[in-house]
Amino acid sequence: MSKQLTMVYWKSETFWLGKLIEYPEIMTQGETLEELEENLKDAYTLMVMEDVPEGYGIKEIAL
Repeated sequence: MSKQLTMVYWKSETFWLGKLIEYPEIMTQGETLEELEENLKDAYTLMVMEDVPEGYGIKEIAL
């Protein structure tokens, strides 16, 4: 299952900082833009999967 999210980012003196527009509570940093993007993906996954046990299933549903 693929999800498209919008990353907003900027450069501080030492790191790239960014957050997800759709989830403003998710904010992180990286030494490069690529690292920032990976860190945002990891933070999003941790947030949505926080209380899901191992052995979970995935199924796309229409709303």
